[in-house]
Amino acid sequence: MKHDDKAPPVSPGPEDREGPGVLPSPPAVLGEVFPADRLDLVLAYAELLATDGVVRGLIGPRETPRLWERHLINCGLLAAALPADASVADVGSGAGLPGLVLAIARADLRVTLIEPLLRRTTFLEEAVDQLGLDNVTVIRGRADAVHGTASFDVVTARAVAALDKLATWCMPLVAPEGALLAMKGTSAEEEVAEATPTLARLGCAPAVIEELGAELAAEGAVEPIRIVRLSWADPARVSLPLRGQRDSRGSRRGSTKKKRRKS
Repeated sequence: MKHDDKAPPVSPGPEDREGPGVLPSPPAVLGEVFPADRLDLVLAYAELLATDGVVRGLIGPRETPRLWERHLINCGLLAAALPADASVADVGSGAGLPGLVLAIARADLRVTLIEPLLRRTTFLEEAVDQLGLDNVTVIRGRADAVHGTASFDVVTARAVAALDKLATWCMPLVAPEGALLAMKGTSAEEEVAEATPTLARLGCAPAVIEELGAELAAEGAVEPIRIVRLSWADPARVSLPLRGQRDSRGSRRGSTKKKRRKS
């Protein structure tokens, strides 16, 4: 498995390491994507991304002007697709997109951020502390390091890998009645077609492509996002640890690192 050294597209190259960028004013649509009582947290996280995130190489300065529309609102739209009180694992969390955004948007969620690179997990841990989030766990490790130790109602991933590889890494984390929500763009249909043999071998039901944010897009406020939803074809035959047997924030093995802070 090589996804630990695959950087998401928001990660900068050497030419981008110029220092913090200037965060634009938040768009009016922000209040339609995030609850009013969580807007201060969204603003604080955006400022962290535009400053520390850039200085530490997690976000390129060229991304700062479009942090709202391309990243934060984009990920915030995913929050509406998650069930109440769900346990969520965000694989390859990077700078916290979408995992930290989901934890900010939905206080009822229990979010585990899974990220193999030390500089990223350090940033995530510090962000959790500074934002005072008590519903987030940070694990340093690859997805396969968590296989067999926990299962989650929802597993998310953004800009991590092609769907066939992503399903192989992530589906072992999905609870029998849960789902993998992979954020994809215009390549969604092509990736589903290419991944179909792998998905069948894993025991997945046919993939479903969903579009979120269509109402706001119709108003010209945001671009809709597309996700590929994967679930188990026969949940009764899935042999995975249930949350009742071991909680998703329970002990971890190998090189994983767990940290949870309360405000």
